[in-house]
Amino acid sequence: MSKLKQLKLGAFMRPVSIHTGAWRYPGALPDANFNFPALKQFIQKLEQGKFDAFFMADHLALLNMPIDALKRSHTVTSFEPFTLLSALASVTEHIGLVATASTTYDQPFHIARRFASLDHISGGRAGWNIVTTSNPDAARNFGLEEEIEHDERYGRAREFYDVVTGLWDSFADDAFIRDVEAGIYFDPTKIHVLDHKGKYFSVRGPLHIARPVQGWPVIVQAGASEAGRQLAAETAEVVFAGVSTLEAGKLFFADVKGRAKAIGRDPDTIKILPGALVVVGQTVEAAQAKRNHLDSLVHYDSGIGSLNSALGYDVSKFDPDGPLPEIPPTNASHSARDRVLALAERENLTIRQLAQRIGSYGGLAFVGTPQTIADEMEQWLTEEGSDGFNIMFPFLPEGLNDFVDQVIPELQRRGIFRKEYEGKTLRENLGLARPVNRFFKPEVG
Repeated sequence: MSKLKQLKLGAFMRPVSIHTGAWRYPGALPDANFNFPALKQFIQKLEQGKFDAFFMADHLALLNMPIDALKRSHTVTSFEPFTLLSALASVTEHIGLVATASTTYDQPFHIARRFASLDHISGGRAGWNIVTTSNPDAARNFGLEEEIEHDERYGRAREFYDVVTGLWDSFADDAFIRDVEAGIYFDPTKIHVLDHKGKYFSVRGPLHIARPVQGWPVIVQAGASEAGRQLAAETAEVVFAGVSTLEAGKLFFADVKGRAKAIGRDPDTIKILPGALVVVGQTVEAAQAKRNHLDSLVHYDSGIGSLNSALGYDVSKFDPDGPLPEIPPTNASHSARDRVLALAERENLTIRQLAQRIGSYGGLAFVGTPQTIADEMEQWLTEEGSDGFNIMFPFLPEGLNDFVDQVIPELQRRGIFRKEYEGKTLRENLGLARPVNRFFKPEVG
């Protein structure tokens, strides 16, 4: 009897809930996003539930919205990802630690060194979420008057990836011989100077840290635009998708894996994990009541701010009870804008209704009992809409505890989610091979 296909599960934990009203929900920790003892408990609970990874999104500026909206946001203060994940590595053993790091406002040498360090500190559990930052306020934090053009950001990201992975391969895996008697710490024939010179970067190398435990930390990508999908097909091993329906999930799944196959990659080496908000109740009606209460905690000021940010365009000057006007293309995230426009058209929403949805959370959601939620997840898995999900909790700690204590056992009972971790590294648990060093290939024979 063949083994059932297995779900892969990440946990979206920065902010600890993507829902704007999460910090106001009864019983929730209002400061959960910036409370280290709580975050330590959260990741240990996730590891108890055998989650693949704890994922930290990141921003390089305050969210781009008016102060009346920003003052209602729990994302206004949060930890720097590498600092937090390095600390959390010491209180966990198996769960992956995925950090967002921008290719737009950082340098490849910095990123290569930080992720290699995190991979060693954690014993091989690091993952790099490659992002191309589009917030205009972030541009001003890095000496630019306006953000870098969309396609230029992705061109830079592609070269950035090549440089970082090349730096990770600076040393052969067996370079550090540490021969005490001879007094030789490493073999000088097993170090490679990258000497990269490209359109965007000039980086000599080598990286002054041993090759990461995993060879390379796991490569994660979340872009959904044409350029983003192509970057994912060429580089990513995990893709965080922003699809809202199973049909859209199937199309995205087939598109990205088809692109990968076309360039000679095995499609099974890419795990596609749509983001999914999960609200658990003893009945479907009870779960929906939780969701309704949660959504009611989103103020219009916050909703319209989130909507403007997603669109890259200010619609607050229009009638809130009228339809969304024609929105011209901007230099903001194309995928976020497209998802909002599709939602508005699909459900014929007014600006006020759309603001409420986007301000709360307008994407894929599983709202129901452990059984109905498992039914939907299993359908996505078997019909090739996804390889799993990047779970978003509605509020903390209750929402996380509900999922681990109620949904995980139901998934395990069906045989589609692990009861124990497969290995020690994130790659082993995701079923991904360790990359061969491009400069020091193993001898054959």
